[in-house]
Amino acid sequence: MSERITPPMHALPDGEAEISLVVRLPWEDVARLGQEAGRLAAQTQRPVTLDEAVSYRLRSTRPSATHAKPAGEQPQAAVSALPRISGTA
Repeated sequence: MSERITPPMHALPDGEAEISLVVRLPWEDVARLGQEAGRLAAQTQRPVTLDEAVSYRLRSTRPSATHAKPAGEQPQAAVSALPRISGTA
């Protein structure tokens, strides 16, 4: 039986929470996140990190329900919630 490790969570002054995770991704997904960061940087007219791009993408695809999932459901990996970015490279 594998041990369940809960990453530390920090409350932020703006009412959000921060959780640090290590996620293994294929290079193709990293490239898509880079494209997303580039688009976001163009919109905001400032440099954007991959962390910010992931946070932005997760916020923009948030389901309408704002409650936590029941304890019996297994959480999906954060990256699986990221829609595939289409377009030319």
